[in-house]
Amino acid sequence: MRISQNQQDFYRLMNLYLDNELSNEDENKLLQELRSNPNYMDFLSKERTFREFIKSRVQRRKVSPALIDSIKEKIGIAPV
Repeated sequence: MRISQNQQDFYRLMNLYLDNELSNEDENKLLQELRSNPNYMDFLSKERTFREFIKSRVQRRKVSPALIDSIKEKIGIAPV
């Protein structure tokens, strides 16, 4: 299945929107797409729900300060 350029643009705008990184101009484009295509609104809703599910279920492990300092040392950044 091939994704059209229009769909690719929508996915890009949707991801920026959900990441709170969308410009005002692009937000207007996204709103126009959502109004013109109910399937996009459904997809946005499902993607938002999925992201919220992941955020609530996945726990990130804490990284020790020693590991952080070791990585910084290896890449040439002075430890704090």
